[in-house]
Amino acid sequence: MEILAFGVQRDEKPLIEKAFEGHHDVRCLDVFLTEDTAPIAAGHEVVSTSVNCSLDQRVLQSLAAGGTRMIAQRSTGFNNIDLDVAERLGLTVARVSSYSPYSVAEFAWTLAMAVNRRIVRASNRTRDFDFRLDGLMGRDLRGRTVGVLGTGRIGEAFTRIAHGFGMNLLGWDVAQNPACLELGMKYVDKETLLAEADLVSLHVPLLPATHHLINAAALVAMKDDAILVNSSRGGLVDTDALVRELRAGRFTGVGLDVYEAEAGLFFLDKSLAGIEDDTLARLVTFPNVVVTSHQAYYTADAVGQIIDTTVQNVRNHLARERDANVLVPRAS
Repeated sequence: MEILAFGVQRDEKPLIEKAFEGHHDVRCLDVFLTEDTAPIAAGHEVVSTSVNCSLDQRVLQSLAAGGTRMIAQRSTGFNNIDLDVAERLGLTVARVSSYSPYSVAEFAWTLAMAVNRRIVRASNRTRDFDFRLDGLMGRDLRGRTVGVLGTGRIGEAFTRIAHGFGMNLLGWDVAQNPACLELGMKYVDKETLLAEADLVSLHVPLLPATHHLINAAALVAMKDDAILVNSSRGGLVDTDALVRELRAGRFTGVGLDVYEAEAGLFFLDKSLAGIEDDTLARLVTFPNVVVTSHQAYYTADAVGQIIDTTVQNVRNHLARERDANVLVPRAS
């Protein structure tokens, strides 16, 4: 049986092919699964997708009509899949429920340090042999306060690094993490966290309840010289509201690895075509903003775990076995 994998990055392809070797044939495509590309999957019982593939009603109907019975998502997030429609169509949907939390946590800190110490601006200057320090002054983080929104596995890993910096720890979540409490974290309401934190980092899933968690009111509540980092999901931040605050001269820095309208942009080369997204185009012009293209998870360790889990998800489907990775059909 041949498995069709959509949205495969060049670095991922040999890893995916090696992981499936001896199990099934796999054909890797660099295009994303959309309504236009869905017909390619005709005749394939199993397709594998990335987080920036669009699996809405029309796409799922096209897959089901073409004989697809299983979707193996190569990510933890699944907000790009209409699970209700998938269930009505009798499709099995599985995800990777967990992988190395350190990949994302470490990258979140990379963004925080990059904007705090003006690394991108400094690097661009030295390439032009401009070695001045004007405008490059950062701040010590030791003794300052970090606010962690979401203290699951990734949030905990982020908190451990913050503890190593010697920061005061504030947390917000629906449930308190005992490991974070042991590190000295104090759980507070979101409003208190935003008002007191010098650095705010987002580590919650994108759900209806968390959409625009950082909205206009939340941004106004933050310190004028705060640092905001989002390495989770773009929809957590109201980007238009963020641009307004940046235009007003607020925030020491903003590090974004995700963007709420990233589908159709991230993972693609738009350097010649340009983009029509005025909000993103404006966002990247701010000197205190660093935007990366959803690469926080992109380490050999994490990607390897994602692919190995995807292979196991496919094997479980064919053996008619279920585990916690299966989203559809839902457990009764």
